[in-house]
Parts: sequence; structure tokens; C-alpha cells
Amino acid sequence: MPRFFSDTPPAGGNIIITGDDARHIGYSLRMAAGETVTVCCGGTDYVCRIEKITPESVFLSVVSSEQSREPTVSLTLYQALPKTDKLEFIIQKSVELGAVSVVPVMTKRCVSRPDGQKFEKKLERLRKISLEAAKQSGRGIIPGVSGIIPFEECLDEMSKLDVGLICYEGGGKRLREISFPKGGSIGLLIGPEGGFEPSEAEKAVERGLAPVWLGDRILRCETAPLAAISIIMNLTDNI
Repeated sequence: MPRFFSDTPPAGGNIIITGDDARHIGYSLRMAAGETVTVCCGGTDYVCRIEKITPESVFLSVVSSEQSREPTVSLTLYQALPKTDKLEFIIQKSVELGAVSVVPVMTKRCVSRPDGQKFEKKLERLRKISLEAAKQSGRGIIPGVSGIIPFEECLDEMSKLDVGLICYEGGGKRLREISFPKGGSIGLLIGPEGGFEPSEAEKAVERGLAPVWLGDRILRCETAPLAAISIIMNLTDNI
């Protein structure tokens, strides 16, 4: 069933979809009155029947509703900025696996170093990738993609979460040795193509992040977050 997102909750059992989504329903999907779609709003999935389609709007009536099937943990991926094509892949797959947001981080060994203004122009595409991945994977929310933040700001944010982890090839605990609180917030920090500077790893540990180890094999920067997120979701009974 086609899946769409809305910021406006149903009013009187009705929902109106406008703009690109409305045109997608009417022209691309060629749907008609009587067919059903799912509309996600505020963590609730609404199964809706199409009542009428116009060139710019689709009028829906709510048939049933249920809570969206979101993970029980809130996981934010803090990804040291890789090359653009790798970041697009990381965002897509992280959203599919259950991350609630992806935050690009500038670290010392980042190969890609765009200025903030240049990166802002790419954000629209990156957020669209998150949106499409959320639709495809049946998410109840559209995970956020932020602008680039410096390493120090990343540590400040992660220190406020229930669990902060840094994947470091220098060693650390296995993920199964970490205690994940039910319904808690998790921050996962992954390095760039060249890994973290030792001083960065040391500073992260000083700020309370737990170093974790993903095995003897050195994973690419686009592989490591997906492996770690998958393991965390399994350990928290979300896979």
C-alpha cells in the first residue's frame, strides 16, 4: 500500500494531501477513488480511502489507525563526513534499519570538507533520500538529516544521551557487552575514510563515550554504521 507523510492530523476523520504527493497519487500511481493509502502523522499510521482526486489535492477518509511500528530505542547516527555518494548510501540504509536521525560530523581526517553553505545546498537531496527510504521501509517518521557539526559539538550532544558509543578500530567493548536501556536514546559515532585521530578517540572517551569494537576486520566508513546499527537493533529486540 502506498505510504505518505503528513504534518497535519486528521480533522473530522478526513485528511487532504496536496503538492507533489497528490500529483504522485493521481498521475504517477494512477490511483482512483475507492483505493487505499497509508498516511503517517505524529507516530500514527492511518489507513485511508481515496474519496476524490483533483490536479493538486487528494481527499481521504480515515478507515482505521494504529501506532507506527518504530524501534523502541531512539538511535542517532553521528557520521564523520564521507564523500557525498557514500553519505547518501549511509542515510538510506540507516533509515531503513531504524535510525531516527543522521548527523554529519567534521573530524580531522575527513577527506570531504565542504563549507557549510555548499553543504546546505545538498541537504534537500539528502533529506529526500531519507523520506523515500522511510516510505519504502514502512517507517512512522521521516528521520532527520542535519547540517555538518564540528567534532566538539558532536561530543556535547552525545554526552546528553542515555548511551554514547564510538566505533574505534583501536579496540573497545563488543556491542553485546553494552547495556542498552529500554526506550532509551543512543548516539553512535562513526569515523571517516581515514578513521579517527587517536586524540579524537581519547577526547570522546573522556566525555563519556564508550569505545566499541566491530571485530578484527577494518570496515569501510559506509559499512561500519550499518553493521553497528543492525547489531544494536538486534540486541534491543528491534530486528
